[in-house]
Amino acid sequence: MSKNRGFSDTSANRYSLALYDLAEESNSLNQVEKNSSAFLDLILKNKDFRNLIKDPTVGQDVLINIINKIHNNFELDNLFKNFLSFLIIKRRFFYLKQILKSFNEICSEKRGELKAEIRSAKDLNQEELIKIKNELSNNFNSKIKLNYNHDQSLIGGLVIQVGSIMIDTSIKNKLKQIENRMIEA
Repeated sequence: MSKNRGFSDTSANRYSLALYDLAEESNSLNQVEKNSSAFLDLILKNKDFRNLIKDPTVGQDVLINIINKIHNNFELDNLFKNFLSFLIIKRRFFYLKQILKSFNEICSEKRGELKAEIRSAKDLNQEELIKIKNELSNNFNSKIKLNYNHDQSLIGGLVIQVGSIMIDTSIKNKLKQIENRMIEA
């Protein structure tokens, strides 16, 4: 691993852990986690906001004003707003997505949740996702935090990954297995 990787996962984890400790200490962990999830959602769904974060020409004062406006309009937790301002001042706002993802993972881990990724060819409704989540929770004897993505490239079936365990029942995978057997024969 190169020493010049820039901002690493370790650095993101340090910022995330600091935010977690501060939020827990101030009894605002739930609110900070909600704010973090909302900001992650905004980053993922809003191209303009994503571009704003990554634009090195935007001044610190402009970014801080934007954060203050968001704070006033959406009632962000003060600790979370101050953390975002801190990242701007320390020139780490560019890594906000990575830091907040890490923070949410720390929150889940501290609650004893396992992270599960599900991709399905069929668009699953909320009831089906709850059923899958409950089944996984029973099988792994742990709380499950579910991340779901609809993936039409699977053709049919689904792919579930919990930790290092992957269950792939997709038609795409079965076709690939048949192809590999034909090549070997």
